Amino acid sequence: MKRAFWTAIVVGALAFLYAESPAPGATPDAPEPAFDTARQIVAFPTDGRLQSVRVATWNIERGTQIATIGSELANNPADLLLLQEVDWNATRSGGVDVAKVLSDRLRLNLSYAIEFEELSQESEGKAFIGQATLTRLPILGSRVLRFRKQSGFWKPRGWIPSSIPLLQRRLGSRIALVTELQFAGRRLVVYNVHLESRSMGPLQAEQLDELLADLKKYPPETPAILGGDLNTKYFPSMFLHKLERAGFRSATGEQIERTHVIAMALDWIFVRNARIEQGKVRHDLAGSDHFPIYAELMANR
Repeated sequence: MKRAFWTAIVVGALAFLYAESPAPGATPDAPEPAFDTARQIVAFPTDGRLQSVRVATWNIERGTQIATIGSELANNPADLLLLQEVDWNATRSGGVDVAKVLSDRLRLNLSYAIEFEELSQESEGKAFIGQATLTRLPILGSRVLRFRKQSGFWKPRGWIPSSIPLLQRRLGSRIALVTELQFAGRRLVVYNVHLESRSMGPLQAEQLDELLADLKKYPPETPAILGGDLNTKYFPSMFLHKLERAGFRSATGEQIERTHVIAMALDWIFVRNARIEQGKVRHDLAGSDHFPIYAELMANR
């Protein structure tokens, strides 16, 4: 009897570990079709003739400190703002539409894409988390690039309660929000990225390959920005050099900036076919477990 009992315990533990640590490349069930439509809200004036703009990227840790985040961004404005981990109707962030609240406060137009439905955060209606791109440049269009390679770590399983926040059961998968803007009279393609966290590098590299393949849809001289949380906590120089070989330049140059409160290199701004200068990690801004990066983007002449 004792032997059977302990055998059941061991089998159960192994099943749990296997389910929580799937092999790299495992793919969860396809997300709902509605997940793959970007939302656009255009309510404020735009200017597509600007020759230089301030760009910032920030993982805002779901927007749970939205009042602080809004104040920091209002006091340190950007013309193009890439946000990751942006809640929509989640209980932990007060059930608000974080992207819309920030868009209204900063008077910037909005593009938003759902990454996950957060099953443990639902009270009245569904709760989501995703990426938001806010800008004063004209928005020509937005779409969702949902990566084929995923960890499947967050996938709901019948024997794991979806209502417990610590377990973070989710529907969906990692994405890039692709927004086409008008900048200096030309089309500028912006990839707002949140790459896989449950990998020591291979999945992040494969997702970047998917993004670079997507970029080939555009003429090779098209200006492009790749920014966001790349989760490059292991061997960040490998990703820096990978993107340099594809023609991108980091806003902070060859220096590997630590942009997380526990000194990880996770967040980046890369640019191709445009100039980027004065890239800086803003350690003085509060509101998240990440620090934002600011830089000045200039059109090539």
